Amino acid sequence: MNRSLKLPAGWLQRIGAVFRKSAGPDGGEASERTAAKGAKLPNPFWVIVNKEIGDHVRSWRYSLLLGLMALTCIASIYTASAGMRDAASSDEAVRSFFFLKLFTESNNSIPPFMQFIAFLGPLIGIGLGFDAVNAERNKGTLSRMMAQPIHRDDVINAKFVASFIVIGILFFALGFLVAGFGIAVLGVPPTPEEFWRMIFFLLLSTIYVGFWLNLAILLSVRFRQAATSALTAFSIWIFFLVFYGMILNLLAGSLLSRSADVDSLLQNQSLLMFLYRLSPSQLFSEATTTLLMPDVRALGPLTMEQIVGAIPSPLPLGQSLLLVWPQLVGLIAATLIIFALSYVSFMKQEIRSRS
Repeated sequence: MNRSLKLPAGWLQRIGAVFRKSAGPDGGEASERTAAKGAKLPNPFWVIVNKEIGDHVRSWRYSLLLGLMALTCIASIYTASAGMRDAASSDEAVRSFFFLKLFTESNNSIPPFMQFIAFLGPLIGIGLGFDAVNAERNKGTLSRMMAQPIHRDDVINAKFVASFIVIGILFFALGFLVAGFGIAVLGVPPTPEEFWRMIFFLLLSTIYVGFWLNLAILLSVRFRQAATSALTAFSIWIFFLVFYGMILNLLAGSLLSRSADVDSLLQNQSLLMFLYRLSPSQLFSEATTTLLMPDVRALGPLTMEQIVGAIPSPLPLGQSLLLVWPQLVGLIAATLIIFALSYVSFMKQEIRSRS
């Protein structure tokens, strides 16, 4: 299951041969002849990306995660569509964003599709990144790679880009599978706005899983043992999934009970909302709820000035995107910060060959 053991035969030698061929035994004459023939040398970055993508796709780990996601998503969509067949023939179905309910509705026995993404998405990111660097170091392939004429940052960048591409393809494939299943069973095609809401939801899901992928890569750079990095990543995931909400609920009970007036109550609620949004799962949940449920008009406590005169109608796509823009920026910023930490840590590490 360790993808570092499945190196394509001679792929490191091919990278070195590319640069030796470009220099040639007679200096720049070989380079001039190569340029004259119009030959295009492969970029070592994309060579590593192709190698990593192939290792991910051929690994048992990826197959198990893909099968788990596919089974749970199909089960959630089946339960959602079971209660939607009767309402599919009415005209109200089109006006109420009926197609998006495939991602949000459930019969209370199985969670909806978007909750499965929020729960199982981090498992995919952690599973693809917890041994991205330390496994290569332990097997001695990282030092062999650095012995080739490759920039060091190409290695860490290629590992993230390859895993991110795999995650994006996986989620878009599952999303269009859900859409096709809904059209075949319900016979209600999505409207253009529903289609774009689904696309933005899939993009947001990819970014959300990319955060956990970067966290796992950072831990694989920090710890030399893959088991240690995996346990640390899963511990952080479980903390935000279970214990972080419990701690904030206890804090909320203490703060709200001591609120003397309306102003202090609103201040305490704003503070609690800020603390909740430090969790990437909370940011993802708020953003997906707004995108897939156009009736959601606010993500925080409303004042009387906001309630009075408001028209109870679904928000257009542009307004929903403006509403979730802070959550989207927060997820992207957290992902970039974690990637920057892993990048700097990897560039400063000393890589030695194993004896």
